[in-house]
Amino acid sequence: MSDAPDAPVFETRLAGLELLHRGKVRDVYALDADLMLIVTTDRLSAFDVVLPDPIPGKGRVLTQISNFWFGRTRHLTDNHLSGRRVEEFVSDPHERRLLDGRAVVVRRLRALPVEAVVRGYLSGSGWKDYQRTGAICGVRLPGGLRLADRLPEPIFTPATKAAVGEHDENVAFEQIAATIGREVAEQVRRTALALYGYAVAHARERGILIADTKFEFGVDGAGALVLIDEVLTPDSSRFWPVASYEPGKSPPSFDKQFVRDYLETLDWNKRAPGPRLPAEVIRRTSEKYAEALKRLTA
Repeated sequence: MSDAPDAPVFETRLAGLELLHRGKVRDVYALDADLMLIVTTDRLSAFDVVLPDPIPGKGRVLTQISNFWFGRTRHLTDNHLSGRRVEEFVSDPHERRLLDGRAVVVRRLRALPVEAVVRGYLSGSGWKDYQRTGAICGVRLPGGLRLADRLPEPIFTPATKAAVGEHDENVAFEQIAATIGREVAEQVRRTALALYGYAVAHARERGILIADTKFEFGVDGAGALVLIDEVLTPDSSRFWPVASYEPGKSPPSFDKQFVRDYLETLDWNKRAPGPRLPAEVIRRTSEKYAEALKRLTA
C-alpha cells in the first residue's frame, strides 16, 4: 500500500481488520458478522492473470461506476451496499485517504459460484465459440454472423467463477442450474438480462455500446437474490463507442480490451506471471477508464 494518497494502489494492508480475500482486483476485509469492506485497488487482470503494473485511478473509477449503477438499478434487484460509511470502521487518517472513493461497506452474503454473462454483440470468447460451434454456451445462433455483429436478442451465457490465476469457463445453462438449483439459476438469468437491457439503453444515449457484461450475485439469509461485487464497469464489460462501431471489425473500446489487444502482440502464454506494461499503455488505459466514467455518469 503506497504512502502517497494519490499514488496507484496495488494492494492494501489495513491495520486491525481481517483480510478475508484478495481477488484479482478487490481486497475484502471482515468488519463484523454482517458486514465487509470491499476495497477496489488499481490492479488489472487480463486473461485471468493479475498484471504487475497498476492503472492509476482505476479503482476509484470502478467504484464510482458501480455505485452509479447500484443506485440506478434498485428497481430491478437488491444490491449488497449497506449504506454504512467507511469512516465508521476505519479511524486512521492515512488509511481513510487511501480508501477515499475506492472502498464500500457491504453486507456479507453467500456468493453464487457463477459469472452471469450477458451478450448483446458477438465478440471475445463468444466469437471464438461461435466460429467453432455456431453457438455460445449451448445457445444456437444464426449462421453467417460477423465479428461484432449485434445479436438478434441478448443472450445469457454463464461461466464458472475461477480462482485467481485460473480461467473462467463458458458453460451451458443446464450446468449452472445443476450447481445452484434451477429456480435460482432462472432468477439469475432473468435478472441479468433485465439489468443488461436497462443499462444498454442508458449507455447508448451517452455514446457507448455495451457489447457484453458479467454480473455476480449472492443470496441473503432468507434466500433472496442480491447483486454483488461490481456492476457494468470497464472491467466487467466490453464498452464500444457508438460513433466508430462497424460490424465485421473489432471496435476500439473504453475498457481493458485495449490492454488485451496489446498483450496479444506479445509472446506470452497467458499464464502468471503477467508481462510489464509500457508507460504509454498504462496512460492510455487510465484515460479510457476515466472517459467511460465521464460518459456514463455525467
